[in-house]
Amino acid sequence: MDLRDYVSVLRKRWVVVALAVAVGLLAALGVNVLTTPVYTAATQLYVSVPAASTTADLLQGSSFTRQQVASYTKLVTTPTVLGPVIDDLALDMRADDLAQRVEVDSPLNSSLINIRVSDESPAVAAALANAISEQFRTVVVDIERPDGGGASTVKLTIVRDAAAPSAPSAPNTRLVLLLGLVGGLVVGVAGALVREVLDTRIRDEAGVAQVTDSAVIGVIVYDEDAASRPLIVQSDPHSPRAEAFRRLRTNVQFLDVADRPSSIVVTSSLPGEGKSTTTINLAIALADAGTRVALVDADLRRPSVARYLGIEGEVGLTTVLIGRATLEDVVQPFGNGFLDVLPAGQIPPNPSELLGSKAMTALLARLVSQYDVVLLDAPPLLPVTDAAVLSRSAGGAIVLVGAGVVTRGQLAESMGALSKVDAHVLGVVVNREPRRQGESSYRYYRYGAPEPVTDRGRAGRRSGGVGSRWPGRQATDGAGGAQGEAPAPSSGAPGPATTPDPAGGVAVPWEPVLTVDAGAEAEQREVRPHHARRR
Repeated sequence: MDLRDYVSVLRKRWVVVALAVAVGLLAALGVNVLTTPVYTAATQLYVSVPAASTTADLLQGSSFTRQQVASYTKLVTTPTVLGPVIDDLALDMRADDLAQRVEVDSPLNSSLINIRVSDESPAVAAALANAISEQFRTVVVDIERPDGGGASTVKLTIVRDAAAPSAPSAPNTRLVLLLGLVGGLVVGVAGALVREVLDTRIRDEAGVAQVTDSAVIGVIVYDEDAASRPLIVQSDPHSPRAEAFRRLRTNVQFLDVADRPSSIVVTSSLPGEGKSTTTINLAIALADAGTRVALVDADLRRPSVARYLGIEGEVGLTTVLIGRATLEDVVQPFGNGFLDVLPAGQIPPNPSELLGSKAMTALLARLVSQYDVVLLDAPPLLPVTDAAVLSRSAGGAIVLVGAGVVTRGQLAESMGALSKVDAHVLGVVVNREPRRQGESSYRYYRYGAPEPVTDRGRAGRRSGGVGSRWPGRQATDGAGGAQGEAPAPSSGAPGPATTPDPAGGVAVPWEPVLTVDAGAEAEQREVRPHHARRR
C-alpha cells in the first residue's frame, strides 16, 4: 500500500478513528477526574566552604563542594535525615515511605541542591520540604565537622524556602489529554488498517480484479433513491444511474462479437445484490436501442420481475414448462414493443429440476430463434444451484457483484460454481459502487437537453419537443397549435415538416433525425402498438 491507499483507508474508516480518539479523550478525562491531586513543594540549598584567604584556596574549595554535592544528594533520602523529620512532625509512616515522596537533584557543575516533596496536602508538602532541608543541613554539618572539634569544613545555606503550592503538580491535565488524544489516534489508525485488512468485502472494480480475471463490463453507481425508482432507465432516463445501464448495454452488445451469445443468465452470489433490477433495466435499455429482447424470470424461488414491471405473474415460465400453456399464451409485451416478458409463474416444488429439464432447453432454443437477446434473471449462486444449472444451457452468464455485500471468498466460490459446469462467464457487473471523492465528475454528470429557447428572435425554431423525437407527430405549444411545423399531408403519411428560415422567413423542409447513441441517449423512433411488434 502506498500513501494514497493509506489515506483512502483512513477516509473510508474515519468513524473508527473518530471513535478511538473520542474514547481516548474520555479515558484521559476519567483519569484526570479520578486521580487525587498531588502538590509539590520545593526548597533549594547552596553548598560552600568557609571563606578562603587566597585564590588557590578558593578554587580548591569550589572544586571540593562540586564533588561533594553528588554525594550529598544521596544523603537526603536516608533514614538519618528523614527519621528525625518523621519524629518531629509526628508522621505515621516509615522513612522508606517518605523517601518515595522526595526528589533530590543538583544542576550540573553547580553547588546547588534542589529538594522537592510531594503530598496530597500543599501545606504538608511545604512543611516536609522545609523540615527535610533543615535536618539535611544539620546532618551534613555534623558529618563534615573535624574529629578534633571545631567548625565544619562545609557550609549549607537555604537559599529558597518551600511555600505551599497553589496548583497541583499531578495530574497534568494538558499532558493527560494530549496522551489520550495521541493514544486514541494511534489505536484508531491501527484499528482502521486492521479492519481494512480483515474486511474482505468487495467494494469496487479493484476488489473484483483480486478474485477473478473476468472483465468488469459495467459499474452501476450507488443511488440512494434506487429503492423508490428501481426501473431507472424508464423513470429517469437522463440520470447517472440510467447512463450506467446504457454503458452496460453497449458492453453487452459488443461481447464476443465473433460468436455473440443470444441467451444470457444474470445471477449473483447472494440475495440482495440487485440482480433482478439490473436485469430489468438492462432489458429496457436493450429494447430502447431496437434490440428484440425476451426477459425471462427464471428465479423460481423468489420471483420479482412481474412485481417490478407491474404485470400479471401467476402464469409464466413454470406454466409453459409443465405444458399447461404455450409461450404465446403467457408472454407479455412491455414498453415500446421490442421487449417481451415471460414471468416466473407459480413457484414449483422442484425449481432446479425444471430449469435443467429438456423442456427448458427446448424453450430456451425457441426464444433464441425468435429474439435477438434473451435475458434470464436467475437465483443467486451460493444458496441454490439453479443459476449454475441454467448457465450450462445458456450462451453465457453475467455475475452481479453488490458493492459492500459480497466478500472475495464468496465471489470466488460463485465463479468456481460456474466453472464446474463449464459455463461461459461473459463478465462481472459491480452494482451500487460508492462515489469516491476526486473521481471524474463527468462520470456522474447529468447530461440532458437544454431548456427551450424563448427569445423572440428564435420563436419560429423547433425546441426539441416531442415532434423532433417521433416521426409523424407535431410539436405543439401550450395552446395546442403547431409550433413552427406545417400540417401533415392529407394522405395520412408523415410528410416533411418545415421551419422558418432565419435569413428570409422562407419555410424550408426538415426531417426528424434518427440517432442511436449506445452510451448515452436512447434511440428515437416511432412507437409501434403491441399487436404490431416484431417476432
